[in-house]
Amino acid sequence: MSTLFVLGSGSRGNCCAVELDGFALLIDAGFSAREIERRAEIAGLALERVGGIVLTHEHGDHARGAARLARRLGTPVVTAAGTWSRLEPRMGTAQHRALGFCGSVELGPFRVSACPTSHDAAEPLAVAIEAADGARVGVAYDLGRPTAAVRYLLRDLSAIVLEANHDDVLLRTSSYPPVVQQRISGSAGHLSNRAAAELLAQLHHPGLGVVVLAHLSRQCNSADDARATVGPALRRVGFGGVLHVADQDEPLGPIPIRPPGGAQLRLAL
Repeated sequence: MSTLFVLGSGSRGNCCAVELDGFALLIDAGFSAREIERRAEIAGLALERVGGIVLTHEHGDHARGAARLARRLGTPVVTAAGTWSRLEPRMGTAQHRALGFCGSVELGPFRVSACPTSHDAAEPLAVAIEAADGARVGVAYDLGRPTAAVRYLLRDLSAIVLEANHDDVLLRTSSYPPVVQQRISGSAGHLSNRAAAELLAQLHHPGLGVVVLAHLSRQCNSADDARATVGPALRRVGFGGVLHVADQDEPLGPIPIRPPGGAQLRLAL
């Protein structure tokens, strides 16, 4: 059975992983390599099983530890050409596997597909990972607006890691200058709790067993606020799986992912 690990998520770093049959993929490496190693040990993820590092974009909170980890583990970095062009000067001998809208990359038991997002980066991506056991995991944060392409990529998932960055009211009443508020809430910024709830309701289907809310703002959101907005929206469409909220400072425990159609094991939150 595929397993999802969320090692941490927020404005200071993002990293998760999917593992099947002793082979793992990292999705983003936004902490230092040493910190990722520490969190992986806590979560029960053996980094020597990592066979690739998938990067959604080049910002430090998603790529900070990628170069050192890729060199240390001898694994390829899977990302868009535009992202690689920004990162290549510091990637040393790391191998690049290009990931684009019209193709996919296969590594071990996983096939990685992607589509563009509207975030303010060189060539940002949302990704979907299909495992050999039939599980499909989507990761989409720094999303800006959920385009038709994003909705199509994230269809029929077994599990999704989706940003719920801010509460609309907390953002408007925050100490951020208006220009920063506009960037965060704009089409090149981040999804609010409300927008995440709407998107999840649209993506829901009977096989969706795990939702992880990620990339929460420390100043303009909280786990309770995110859960209070998204939880009722999911219940209204009949979601019977498990809702998690990723933490910036501590990893979530291993989350088993069943293929669509399989009964999802409920976990204590």
